[in-house]
Formats: sequence, C-alpha cells, structure tokens
Amino acid sequence: MSASLAVVSNNPAPEAVSPVEEPLTARIRRLQAEAKSMAREHIHMLETSLADIARLSAEIADGGDAYPVGAREMARQMVSDCESRLLGLEAIMHRTSGVH
Repeated sequence: MSASLAVVSNNPAPEAVSPVEEPLTARIRRLQAEAKSMAREHIHMLETSLADIARLSAEIADGGDAYPVGAREMARQMVSDCESRLLGLEAIMHRTSGVH
C-alpha cells in the first residue's frame, strides 16, 4: 500500500474580488470601526494587567518580614497607583463609549 502525496503551498490564496466594489468611504468607516474595536480590546488588556499588578503588589505589601521593607513600601504605592490608573481608564472609556 503506498501513501498518497499532496503538494502543499505556503502561498496565500488570491483574495476573492467582490462583484460590487465597496465604496471607499464605506471601507474607511469599516476600517475605523475595526481599529476602534481593537483599541478597546487593547485597553481592556491593559486594565486586566493593571488589576493583576495591583493584586500582586498587595500580596507583597502585606507579605510581612519575608519581603524587604523597601519592596513592601514600593508595592504598597503601586497598589494605590494601579487603582487610580484603573479608575482613570474606566472614566475615559465610559466618556468615549457614547454611554451617558
């Protein structure tokens, strides 16, 4: 029994051309909407990371003598800073989302 072989190409398939081309202004609006959506996702990732940093910093700040005093104090300040940055980002996103 012989194995069948197939030719595999890493060349991208040609894009299908729509019979009716999308008007340029519609394409611009679509791309802008897509970019804004991606930016919101990116900011959400930042918010998640800041929350993780705040949690980790709080653990270190409350970690007791196992951590150096300077590291605990720096972590304590980072908790406050991350929390205020999160509030600021939430306010910005609320203000720019069109929700009033």
